[in-house]
Amino acid sequence: MESRKQDNYFHQLGKLRRKPLAIAGPCSAESREQVLDTARQLKELQVDIFRAGVWKPRSKPGTFEGVGLEGMAWLQEVRHEFGLPVATEVAKPQHIEFALKHHIDVLWIGARTSVNPFAVQELAEVLRGTNVPIMVKNPVNPDLALWAGAIERLWAVGLTDVAAIHRGFSSYEPSQYRNLPLWQLPVQLKAQYPNLPIIVDPSHIGGKPELIYPLSQKALDLDFDGVMIETHPNPKAALSDADQQITPAVLGEILTKLQVRSMPDQAFVSRAEELRKKIDRADREIIEALARRMRVVEEIGKDKKENNVAVLQLERWNEIFQTRPQWAAQMNLTPEFIQELYQLIHVESIRIQTEVVKKDA
Repeated sequence: MESRKQDNYFHQLGKLRRKPLAIAGPCSAESREQVLDTARQLKELQVDIFRAGVWKPRSKPGTFEGVGLEGMAWLQEVRHEFGLPVATEVAKPQHIEFALKHHIDVLWIGARTSVNPFAVQELAEVLRGTNVPIMVKNPVNPDLALWAGAIERLWAVGLTDVAAIHRGFSSYEPSQYRNLPLWQLPVQLKAQYPNLPIIVDPSHIGGKPELIYPLSQKALDLDFDGVMIETHPNPKAALSDADQQITPAVLGEILTKLQVRSMPDQAFVSRAEELRKKIDRADREIIEALARRMRVVEEIGKDKKENNVAVLQLERWNEIFQTRPQWAAQMNLTPEFIQELYQLIHVESIRIQTEVVKKDA
């Protein structure tokens, strides 16, 4: 299913005001004073949409879960006093009903909701016939089909002003990020739906202020449409996600530094085409080398079968896993990349040898 409109609400805001689209505001609406103070400063920065959560899905009970309906009145004040469109998260049909009643301009579906097709479908049914602009965060787990499916459910009920938010993916592995960026997934989403606006949420990906600018610039370099950055007048005192919020002043510095890459000229296009041909040739050589390797793997599998040897040989695998990254470093390649690549190669090698051992068994 293709995106319905090239110039939807989010594209129009970017064209009418500036590129990239800038969405900012506190993680949570905590008080009327906090909301209005933040909005006043963000208006001066020419932020396009003011965001604030009034219902907060928290991992554990007993923590701050938002002010609820009271916050809707504060968002209405932001609209009337500063002329800023306002956005908030919705997770239940009742949330949408309250938001529409209070004339909230933009809604978003969070990562804990987009992971559940039943929940997304319920929200879509309530939104049927409204055409309210809505953004969909990626699900917490790295599942492109779930993310795309949530977006398609909204299109299926007639909504056209839809955008995606890349906020990163949960992982048990230690990382410098709060949520892994896994840029290949939003890039695949963009390739699948070229007209779908994609907005990066560097606050949730990075989890700390110093990562917000480089993550934002990375997204713009990948031709994302905008940024969604959590901004609080006093981040240390924030009632939720204090570690990842920044002040409006810091936001202003980041927005000033961000660069949008220009459209390529003909000279660049010609040069890029030559380089892409070289890449194509190199890729062909890589695939041919992999095919040769897997033929050798198949021969080893036959020898193991004839000699009744187990397919998995940990000593050999440890040797490969240690030496290949070392070779990569000598050739100015990232060892971590080669480690991931050889994990995939190892899985395929085991599969091939297992098939050989099973054959005629």
